[in-house]
Parts: sequence; C-alpha cells; structure tokens
Amino acid sequence: MLFLAFSLLGFIDATYLTIKHFSGEAITCNLTHGCDVVTSSVYSEVFGIPLALAGALYYILIFLLAIYYFDTKKQLVLTYISLLTPIGLLASAYFTYIQAFVLHAWCQYCIGSAITSTFLFIIGMVYLRLFRPSTKKTLDASVSPS
Repeated sequence: MLFLAFSLLGFIDATYLTIKHFSGEAITCNLTHGCDVVTSSVYSEVFGIPLALAGALYYILIFLLAIYYFDTKKQLVLTYISLLTPIGLLASAYFTYIQAFVLHAWCQYCIGSAITSTFLFIIGMVYLRLFRPSTKKTLDASVSPS
C-alpha cells in the first residue's frame, strides 16, 4: 500500500510539472522562491524533454507494478519495485544538489518529489531487508541432505 500511495503522490507532482512545461505556463511557488528558475533552467530538460516527464514515468511504473503485485501477489514484483527505488533517490539527490549549489533556487514541487522518492527508497530497502526471502536460506535448503 505504501508503494501505491507514494508513487501516486509522485506521479501527480511530476505530471503537474510536465503539463506546466508543455503548456508554457509559469509555475508559482507558495512555500519557496524559485520554482520558475528551477523549472526553466537548462537542468530541467534533456534533449528538449522535461525531466519531470521522466519522473512521471518512473512513478507510474512503480504504481503499475504495485497494482500488478496486488493482482498477482507475486513477491518478486515487490523486489523489482524495491530495486527501482535507488534510481529515484539518486536522481532526486542530484536535482537537490543542482537547486542548492548551482541554481540557488528551490522548487517546492521538486522538493516534494525528492521527499516522495526518499520515502519510496526507504520502503524498498525495508522490504528487501525484512520481507524478502534470504538467499542464504534458499541456498542452504537446496544443498541440505534429503
């Protein structure tokens, strides 16, 4: 459920930024100053494609995989989701660095996405640590005498 909830929040946030990018509308911040600086900088897109779109695709992938897990109850799906979460965390860390040390401007939506991806990462690592079957147990069971 946590994967579903946080990926949906991230998807809504990134989709909002993507829509604003393609519509050409300015993004206003209520909590921070600099949304327009961050979202219109050279760091906000690659080859003319907004990075917010990449974020939306990342979050929707996790969301759809979580739905697939609820449909099939295959634990391997949760493992795949968990293994995807470092991608979001690393991307968010990089973009936070850009905001803080290069642009000296903050986008509240980008901060929200960074928080969301951090929570997804924590959830994924907790899952891998606590709920994923241990490889050692699996190996021990396969070599034990019958």
